[in-house]
Amino acid sequence: MEPPLVRVFILRGILVLLPFAIWIVWRAWARRTGREMGSTPYAWLFAAGALLVGASLLATGLFHQDNRQARYVPAEARADGTVAPGHFEPAQPSPPLGAPR
Repeated sequence: MEPPLVRVFILRGILVLLPFAIWIVWRAWARRTGREMGSTPYAWLFAAGALLVGASLLATGLFHQDNRQARYVPAEARADGTVAPGHFEPAQPSPPLGAPR
């Protein structure tokens, strides 16, 4: 079953914010130890977040289950008022050409 779209957006948002969070923690540690701090590298932090999101999209494409050969069964309302979610079923193999049916 596919994860809800809101969860996917939240995950990608966390990936964008992760470099900023790491930098903030590092900056706090550096200040505590007395290191000289320069300006905040916002462009580099955003580029690192975009790289993480791009890697997650690539990983999704590589490791997601392929359903191109499957048949989609749409959601339907049942007699008791509940809704059966849509899903994919494996496609039935077609008989070879010239084979009797």
